[in-house]
Amino acid sequence: MKILIIGNGGREHAIGWKIKKDNPEATLYFSKGNAGTETLGENLNLQTISQLTEFAEKTEIDLTIVGSEELLVDGIVDSFQRNGLKILGPHKAAALLEGSKEFAKNFMHKYGVKTAKYKVFNNFTEAHEYAKDHEYPLVIKADGLAAGKGVVICEDQYEAEKTLDDILNKKIFGDAGAHVVIEEYLEGFESSILSIYNGKDIFPFISAKDHKKIGEGETGLNTGGMGVVAPNPYFTNEHFEAFKKDILQPTLKGLKEEKLFFAGVIFFGLMITKDGVYLLEYNMRMGDPETQAVLPLLKNNLLEVFNSALHGEPINLDWEEKHSVCVVLTSGGYPLNYEKGFEIRGLDKVNTTWFIAGATNKEHKIVTSGGRVLNVVGVGNSLEDARKIAYNDIKNVHFDYEYFRHDIGEI
Repeated sequence: MKILIIGNGGREHAIGWKIKKDNPEATLYFSKGNAGTETLGENLNLQTISQLTEFAEKTEIDLTIVGSEELLVDGIVDSFQRNGLKILGPHKAAALLEGSKEFAKNFMHKYGVKTAKYKVFNNFTEAHEYAKDHEYPLVIKADGLAAGKGVVICEDQYEAEKTLDDILNKKIFGDAGAHVVIEEYLEGFESSILSIYNGKDIFPFISAKDHKKIGEGETGLNTGGMGVVAPNPYFTNEHFEAFKKDILQPTLKGLKEEKLFFAGVIFFGLMITKDGVYLLEYNMRMGDPETQAVLPLLKNNLLEVFNSALHGEPINLDWEEKHSVCVVLTSGGYPLNYEKGFEIRGLDKVNTTWFIAGATNKEHKIVTSGGRVLNVVGVGNSLEDARKIAYNDIKNVHFDYEYFRHDIGEI
C-alpha cells in the first residue's frame, strides 16, 4: 500500500512509525515530514490542496491521513473525494467542529452535550459589558483556528478587557477572532480521548493526560503540550461511563441528525469536575502529543483500523495493559522566542521509542527546526516504570538550550 501522511510533527512521525511497524511492506510519503519521518519513507514539499491531490492521483496513493487542521477546514477531504481518492478525515462541513468554536458550542448545546455555559459576541462593547459582570475566572476563545493560542483564561476584569481588545479590536488572530466565545471556567482536571468514527458509531481510545504548561507543576505559559501519560491515572471507569452518556452519545446523535458522515478521528478534550465530565472542545484529527503516547499501546494494526472506518465496519480496539509516558523536549525560549539549527546528539543511544517533532536533516546532521523538538516515550508495566524508562533515555540526548519538564507523569 502507498500511504500519504500530511504534516511535519511528532504526531505524523508516530502515525508513520505505527503503520510501518504493523505493515513493513507499506510505502510511506510525508508532506512535509521531518528528520524522523525521513527514516520511514519519502518527504515531499507539497503545500496546497491542489498539489497534494495531484500527487495522490499521479502516484496512486491508497490512503491519505491528514494531521493539519487548517487543510481539513479548507476542504482537503472534499477535494480528494471528488477525485475518487481515499482519505481519512472530516469533510469541510464536519471540520467546522474544530474550525469554529461558535459552531461547536452551538452543536453541543443543540444536542445536549455536557459543556460549559457560554455566549458568543462579535462586538467589543457588548462583550466587555458581559465580561464586566461575569464571575472570574472566565474563559475567552477566539472563534476560529489560532494555532493553539486562541484560548485565554482571564483571572480578572482587566485581563478580560485586554483579551477582548486584542482579539476583537486589534485583531491579533485576524479573521479567526471575528467572533469570541465567552464561557464559564470549569474547575477540575483535564483528560483527552481520541476516537475513530466510521460514519455510524464512535469507538473511543484509552484516555490520556496532557501537560500543557511550560513550567513544572503546571505553571507558566500554555504550550502545544509538554508531555502526555496514557492511560490517564485520574480518569476512572465511572468517568468513562459519564463521558459515553453525556458526551459521546449526544455527539453521535448530532452527527447523524446533521448528516455529518465521514471516516476519521474525533478528539474529545474533557474537563472532569465535581459535577461530572464536561466537553471543552472537539479536534477532528489525532492530538499532538497524545498520539505519541497512545499509539505505542495499541495492539491493533492501525491501517486495518482506518480501513474499517472507511468501510463503515465495526472496530474492536485492543490495548496493551501497560502505561506510557511521553516527554517533550523543546528549544529554550519556547513557547515564545527560540533559536533553531542546533545539532541533536545521542539519538543513537536512546533505547526506547522516540519521535521527531521539530528537526530536519542538514549536512548529515539532525538539527532543531521548531519549538517542540523531540518526544521520548517510555512504556512500562506501571506508570513509574514508564517514567523511569523515558527519563533515563532523555539523559542520552543533547542539543543546545534544550528544555523539558521533569514532572511528566508524577502523581
